[in-house]
Amino acid sequence: MNEPTAYGRPAGHEAAAVEVHTPTPLAPAQTAPLMPVQPGTIPTVATVVLPDGRVVTGYAIEPAKPEPVAVKPAVSRAAVNIALGGVGFLAVCGGLLMLTAFITALTALVTQLVILAAVIFGGWIAVQVFTTRGHGDGRTTVTIRKAIFKRNHFHG
Repeated sequence: MNEPTAYGRPAGHEAAAVEVHTPTPLAPAQTAPLMPVQPGTIPTVATVVLPDGRVVTGYAIEPAKPEPVAVKPAVSRAAVNIALGGVGFLAVCGGLLMLTAFITALTALVTQLVILAAVIFGGWIAVQVFTTRGHGDGRTTVTIRKAIFKRNHFHG
């Protein structure tokens, strides 16, 4: 009953339907055209005989050349930047001193103009307030804020 069939499976266990997958062919790859090589660019073959008598043949390889070391300046860039910053700071300080002197002079001028205006305007007000007008009959009239005092009597 469990004897193998011609396909190696026991009887009674028949396989189900088999699915067949067909691979999709890929498009052929595009190759770059070959550039002809100039005969002078092919390196020469070198042969070396080792001390034990073996012969080694191969292409000669040029040793790698180190990149040239950049020449460092005698003075570092940081020192140059600091020095230039100091020169700029000195230039600004001179300008700030001039600006400070200008502001001080302008403040003094404005202060003097305000004092002059107060003296002139205050004098004009004092003249207006304390001006006496004499009348021919011996009366003295003093006008203060549009009020009239006549012989110590207020007439408003």
